[in-house]
Amino acid sequence: MNREEIRSQEITNYPVAGVDEVGRGALFGEVVAAAVILPIDRLVDLENLGVTDSKKLSPQRRDKLDLIIREIAIACEIGTASVIEIDEMNILAASLLAMERAIAKLQPQPNHCLIDGNQLLRFKLIAPIPQTTVIKGDSLSISIAAASIVAKVFRDRQMIELAEIYTGYDIAANKGYGTLKHRNAIAQLGYSNLHRKTFKIKAIDET
Repeated sequence: MNREEIRSQEITNYPVAGVDEVGRGALFGEVVAAAVILPIDRLVDLENLGVTDSKKLSPQRRDKLDLIIREIAIACEIGTASVIEIDEMNILAASLLAMERAIAKLQPQPNHCLIDGNQLLRFKLIAPIPQTTVIKGDSLSISIAAASIVAKVFRDRQMIELAEIYTGYDIAANKGYGTLKHRNAIAQLGYSNLHRKTFKIKAIDET
């Protein structure tokens, strides 16, 4: 799908929720998803303000856009899946569950969902909602991009708070991802109760 086709869906099927997750590849912490319904007449405004894939934005820019998105959005919700759920069901299923939990909280409920990636939601919690998967959706859809920013800001703040409790793993800096410093800390300190035990840790650099 291209931008024009996505924008057409957002208009035709309104209200549409953009849905994205963050933390799927991390070694530590929950996977976090956001679902965002934006007013049609503000999509261009948000695009002009620089709403795009959260990974392309600085932390300071994400924080500012997060505030704007939450102020403008008709509905904006977070869903999570715990480390226990990730280890029990696998990260893909947990990510889809977090997305569904975010959608389930939305008021109003959307007529359609635009899902970042290529995996359809399984809708185990709520009645199925028509959905479209969009590969690289956070670069093609303003609604998905907004969700990616909201999810990223929420999880990053969560990691910074947890870093004060789970010291020694450099969580505030790595946000739970498998940096060399983080992996070396796991080798020395072992797993905490918020580390994903089913994730394989790559070889530690012993030099």
